[in-house]
Amino acid sequence: MAKVQVMDHPLIQHKINYIRREDVGSKDFRTIVSEIASFMCYEATRDLKLQDVTIKTPICEMTGKELSGKKLAVVPILRAGLGMVEGMLNMIPAAKVGHIGLYRDPETYEAVEYFCKLPADCSEREVFVVDPMLATGASSVAAIQMLKDKGVKNIRFMCIIAAPEGVKRMTEEHPDVDLYIGALDERLDDHKYIVPGLGDAGDRIFGTK
Repeated sequence: MAKVQVMDHPLIQHKINYIRREDVGSKDFRTIVSEIASFMCYEATRDLKLQDVTIKTPICEMTGKELSGKKLAVVPILRAGLGMVEGMLNMIPAAKVGHIGLYRDPETYEAVEYFCKLPADCSEREVFVVDPMLATGASSVAAIQMLKDKGVKNIRFMCIIAAPEGVKRMTEEHPDVDLYIGALDERLDDHKYIVPGLGDAGDRIFGTK
């Protein structure tokens, strides 16, 4: 069964509350989304495996720790997910980056694919799928299925704000994918926007509305 972790770190909660404000401009919004992604990445990688390595300091040899096992990849769901990539790479700079492009059909609210470009060895990596908002779950469910169809087996999903409806759909359709959520909101409205949410994350990141 999927692990669902809602972040309770005070800095994450403070920053999410700040970007909810409608008068926050695109520059500040982008900067803080990236900062939130860094903090969330720190929490979401807490259980990565370590291995012993022998190194030499200026004083002596010692046995230290470094990451072991699968390498990492970050896959944003376009376009809003791009806002989280830099923050993720600040924490895991060696990770490769893929991109999945989906848009929401205005009538069915289901996800429609228009782009997919992944690292050649993506199936051998631990993949973090990132998108600021988990609303209906349609886009994230579709993106994760695309990854699975390409042989990716180790997937985690990170979002800044989620609705209960999206969490339910994700855990039902991908029970093997752990979810890392900045804030769990009340519900979706009639237009499938998260309430209270923060509006359209893509528009606010890129200043397109």
